[in-house]
Amino acid sequence: MSVIQQIRDKYARWAVVAIALSLLGFILMDAFAGRTSVFGGNNTTLGSINGKKIDVQDFEQRVKAQETVAQQQGYNMGDESRQQIIQSVWNGEIERNLLQSEIDKLGLAIGSREINDILFGANPPQDIKQGFTDPQTGAFNTAAAQQYFAQLRKSGTPEQKAQMNEYLENLELQRLSEKYTSLLSNTSYYAKWFVEKQNVDNSLMANVSYVMVPYATISDSAVKVSDADIQAYINDHKEDFKQEEESRSINYVTFNASPSGADSVAVLNQVAGLKAAFAGSTDAQQFLTQQGSTLPYFDGYLGASKIQIPVKDSIFALPNGGVYGPYQDNNSFVLAKKLDAKVLPDSAKVRHILVGVAGQQNPAGLSDSAARKRIDSIALAIKNGASFDSLAKKFSDDPGSKDKGGVYDYFPQGQMVPQFNAFAFEKPVGSRDVVKTDFGYHLIEVLGQKGNEMHYKIAYLGKEIVPSQETDNAAANAANQFAGDSRSLEAFNSNYDKNLRPKGYNRLLAADIKPNDFAVAGIGNSRSFVKAVYSAGKGDVLEPQRVGDNYIVAVVTSIEEAGLASVAKAREIVEPILRNKKKAEQIVAKLGKISTLEAVSAAAGQPIQVADSLTFNGARNPNLGYEYKVVGAAFNPANKGKVVPEALDGQAGVYVLKVNNVSAIAQGNIDVASQRQMLEMQARQQMMYRSPLQALRKSADIKDDRAKFY
Repeated sequence: MSVIQQIRDKYARWAVVAIALSLLGFILMDAFAGRTSVFGGNNTTLGSINGKKIDVQDFEQRVKAQETVAQQQGYNMGDESRQQIIQSVWNGEIERNLLQSEIDKLGLAIGSREINDILFGANPPQDIKQGFTDPQTGAFNTAAAQQYFAQLRKSGTPEQKAQMNEYLENLELQRLSEKYTSLLSNTSYYAKWFVEKQNVDNSLMANVSYVMVPYATISDSAVKVSDADIQAYINDHKEDFKQEEESRSINYVTFNASPSGADSVAVLNQVAGLKAAFAGSTDAQQFLTQQGSTLPYFDGYLGASKIQIPVKDSIFALPNGGVYGPYQDNNSFVLAKKLDAKVLPDSAKVRHILVGVAGQQNPAGLSDSAARKRIDSIALAIKNGASFDSLAKKFSDDPGSKDKGGVYDYFPQGQMVPQFNAFAFEKPVGSRDVVKTDFGYHLIEVLGQKGNEMHYKIAYLGKEIVPSQETDNAAANAANQFAGDSRSLEAFNSNYDKNLRPKGYNRLLAADIKPNDFAVAGIGNSRSFVKAVYSAGKGDVLEPQRVGDNYIVAVVTSIEEAGLASVAKAREIVEPILRNKKKAEQIVAKLGKISTLEAVSAAAGQPIQVADSLTFNGARNPNLGYEYKVVGAAFNPANKGKVVPEALDGQAGVYVLKVNNVSAIAQGNIDVASQRQMLEMQARQQMMYRSPLQALRKSADIKDDRAKFY
């Protein structure tokens, strides 16, 4: 992995997760900052669920709360991450409202005793269990967890109490959901007669002869499927073609604005020109800031095994202060300056006491002078024999470690803030001193260190390879020219065929673009592009939109309203079905009245085949495959020993069938009671993994107007 990728992973990584509002961070932060709505206009209804309106300001508060928690966990909030959170919150609103409605109908409830059992019982939530488990004994400290929540209820800020209440509401809803699902799963029942009948059916085995006339014997071009045919099929299968929301399709042309070869050379020369000044600088961090490096300065050491770039051996071989490069790393040219090298442990164990200082990390902390005075008093008391463990529990402002005597068990390099990390790894075991970080003043004692190897402190000066103004202007001008000459769908296509196709441009299709989409297949991530598509009408040509390294000129080719799918959209699925149906009608008409297989074989020019060991349970037959109509006819008692009087239209062709014999295999001793028990247990297990929310959502009246606000 390149250095650039490492840094991106460290500072900008985001995974799509369902975020629970965590109470156990280093310092609880205000999850509801910025309550003032950023949305203008009088209509603040984001959508509705079975008639219950969702207010955009309330919704935005939930979005901000999840963003805050994500940022506390170290994730970077870009446009894509925010859209994922918006979708997550919307799904949560739907699930919460639908479940709550069902729970209220059933009268399900949770009392205070059950809430306490959820929080502090044998199986507490994972985040609480992790925060209050003694690493030495592995035991969950119930008393400490109870004390923590009691303290929050008594003296927490309004924001902290609101955050705690929402966390508890989520836990309560989760437990109620489990009760609801359990009620449903326990309704699973298999009647004795049903299981006995199933056993009898599954013991049957048939031998059949048949003639199969493949659909391929009739050319596709000989069968026409009209729009009326497809519409009739859609009308007869409405549930299969229901569209919950509008969708749109576009044709588009891309105009490449990515860096040219000349642009790359210009960036390379720019970076190379900084090499001497970088080597002579005495403050690497300040130099990177002044030069606008795209790679942030990391004020710490990384083990040789953790640095994953192809040129690392050349960098390691430099003297301190030496600079290597420029070299290309992904989409940047980079200079690497070796600042220092030393043998350090890979992991460290410490204990600490934090006295928080008022600031962004801890608005309720002490003033700087008061915090310094308190930590010095604590350090003196420990020096004179006081118990570190006791004072940590009494005075530390770090809820993640105070009830463990301030201990952080072995953790890797770079996990803590720089000042804390430096003391833990660069001081010898047994060292104890006061260290200041953004959180406040820490009294840190190094308890242990493991795994020594050479570590390097390296500063990277990076410049991204970006298009020059000349390159960007050329692409923008070409896109504007095409868009200006193509103000309708007809003009778009004509202009493309005349002017762009000869130059090697491609006209591309993007289908099924939904109102709340963030990305468009083939184009990339751009919420603004999707909004532009939905602000246009059918046949309208959009103004050029910059997405990634391209300018996009698009025309709206179709608008699929919510409801039943259009004939054009359904044709791809329905046409093969109806074509085979019409072919089947032609084949059946050609065969005429069914008498014997020999006559059918002669009329169709197809051989008589035999399928033996055909079973009723739907397993694939080596000769027939999955032809369920044939299987059904084979086990119809009325057809035994006879030619089935009607031809059967199957998956691959038309079948004429003679049932030679149906016999039963001896079943032996079957424990029907155990079978029923097993089937019911399997049904309950499936229910646990197959949420009833899908069925509830399908029958709900949901109106989604998020696209008007986001």
